[in-house]
Amino acid sequence: MTEMQKLGARAKQASYELAAANAGLKNAALCAIGLQLTQRADEIIAANSRDIAAARENGMSEAMIDRLTLTRARMEGIVSAVNSVALLEDPIGEVLGGITRPNGLRIVKTRVPMGVIGIIFEARPNVTVDAAALCLKSGNACILRGGKEAIHSNTALASIMRDAIAQAGLPADCILLVEDTSRESANEMMRLSGYLDVLIPRGGAGLIKAVVENSTVPVIETGTGNCHVYVDYNADPTMAADIIVNAKAQRPSVCNAAETLLVHKDIAPEFLPLAAKALAEKNVKLLGCERTRSILTGVAAATEEDYATEFLDYVLAIRVVEDVDEAIAHIARYSTRHSECIVTQDYKNSQKFMQRVDAAAVYINASTRFTDGGEFGLGAEIGISTQKLHARGPMGLREMTTYKYLIYGEGQIR
Repeated sequence: MTEMQKLGARAKQASYELAAANAGLKNAALCAIGLQLTQRADEIIAANSRDIAAARENGMSEAMIDRLTLTRARMEGIVSAVNSVALLEDPIGEVLGGITRPNGLRIVKTRVPMGVIGIIFEARPNVTVDAAALCLKSGNACILRGGKEAIHSNTALASIMRDAIAQAGLPADCILLVEDTSRESANEMMRLSGYLDVLIPRGGAGLIKAVVENSTVPVIETGTGNCHVYVDYNADPTMAADIIVNAKAQRPSVCNAAETLLVHKDIAPEFLPLAAKALAEKNVKLLGCERTRSILTGVAAATEEDYATEFLDYVLAIRVVEDVDEAIAHIARYSTRHSECIVTQDYKNSQKFMQRVDAAAVYINASTRFTDGGEFGLGAEIGISTQKLHARGPMGLREMTTYKYLIYGEGQIR
């Protein structure tokens, strides 16, 4: 048995006990995690500083370093998310439907845990805690495999969470971390059939593509975020500028950040200079089509590849379009089906955009940055699914469950 298979066996064994745990015990474990993370925050931040130093030595971009960094404020946010999950209603045991057959059989459709969930992710240590908390509350053991960029942070976080849940009375192996960050460990995890019930990749396009194409374990695909903001002909220019600045620059390294700005030709001469000035204050580099460059000076030409790119950085592609239909066509061609936004005062156009744009989250007059489990009231999220089976959009507790039929009889035979 390989080391990965041993992890799988340990998680599977722990999952049986966790599946039978009541809400009180699971909530106590979550509260213990929150308390331990608060009390040992200095230890976690010290481990994180080692990851940041290594990232800088290896030339990681500042935007990605920001994604990696844990501060006091971010630790408070992580703990708040754990506590929020503890306060949510336990989905396990929820009755989804039922029927009594003419022969007297009573059939009850009931929500249950999936079992063991594997998560492969990159340089975002907050995912370690969010994923573990959601899996724990939904009755699932988890095997976490983060990237090498965050190994010291992830090791500290996983160790502290394991201590906390053991003190609360649950098996420490409900949370397991793969400490081998080699490509081989990821490949082996993708083949951990018989131990993992589902595998969820969180990261860039390369990671997601590798997992989807090579896994023998069922996969929930969390998507890259080539997100768009379309500014319609009669949009409020100030509102539109605020939205694109927030969507692009508030935190550019995340999947719900905007990567392309589409602007109706009629508003472009007025709006683009306003937006460019606001974006320049955030040090955002602009790439544009010919129409854009005729309005804005010093803007580099945008290529087809640029429109298809998730920059995850202070870079924004711009295109001036004829109308809402051309904007929708552009999105259909380049979107990763994550989050899309229209800024408009035209009700008809807003509804056309809502109906025709195929994405997990579609916004009218609001930033794409709201596509987030916490912002959607889910407490936290394990990822944003851009597929249509088994879940779509921010995945919270209920998306981490399945169901089974419980059949009550009195000796019936067929």
